[in-house]
Amino acid sequence: MIDWRHWHNEPHLVGGLVFLGWLYAMLAGPLRPRLAPGTAFPRGHAAQFYAALVIFYLAVGSPLDQIGERFLFSVHMLQHQLLIYPAAILFLRGLPAWMVDPVLARPSLRRPLRFLTQPLICGLLYTLVISLWHAPVAYDWALQNKTIHVVEHLMFFGSGLLYWWPLLSPSRALPPISHGARMIYLFGVLIAMTPVFAYITFSDDILYPTYEYAPRLFATFSAAEDQLLAGVGMKLMGLSVALAAFGVCFFKWSAADRVKSAVAT
Repeated sequence: MIDWRHWHNEPHLVGGLVFLGWLYAMLAGPLRPRLAPGTAFPRGHAAQFYAALVIFYLAVGSPLDQIGERFLFSVHMLQHQLLIYPAAILFLRGLPAWMVDPVLARPSLRRPLRFLTQPLICGLLYTLVISLWHAPVAYDWALQNKTIHVVEHLMFFGSGLLYWWPLLSPSRALPPISHGARMIYLFGVLIAMTPVFAYITFSDDILYPTYEYAPRLFATFSAAEDQLLAGVGMKLMGLSVALAAFGVCFFKWSAADRVKSAVAT
């Protein structure tokens, strides 16, 4: 029996997160006078960035990983939601513009990144990554192969960064889109993600053999119920976050219009 209480402390996971934390500390500390002279230490940004690293570790390093990998599809889905939503959002919000723009200003990166961060491309890549990884062959492959599972999680986090970039870009070189365009973008991605949600939620079959034959942590919680909960959780989380973001965009758009009207009069 696999110990579902296991915490992952592998060097590539812990070392990677520690390296990112150290790099951020160096850029925000000793190197800040060179990158952004006169700028104070970005406390708010730093808190969000390190919170993103903690959430990332909890998603893939805590017992959630063992439970999601070997027992419950719904818990595995929760892992993915943590990577796509709070981890990716806080990661982007934790990066001040002066830390991002010197990288984006490089001529060799400017054109491909400008193309990659267009809303249509971001939404399309996000939808494709999430949808293709939920194909039974790909999903079960990741569950059976640790390396592929790591790749899957990194792609989920990366696609989450792309999804949120048009809304939360920290860059002045590649700024967020307008408030109205953000609302259209959010609605479009919600619609595009509906097929994969419906595929998981309304399937008459158990889609992933790993969960169909997994030991039951709860005797009364069947594989079919687990799959239903995973699909509903996926949709509710995506819908809730998108509606919250939609509301923020609408509020800011309305506030900006009132300011313009006041200036005009």
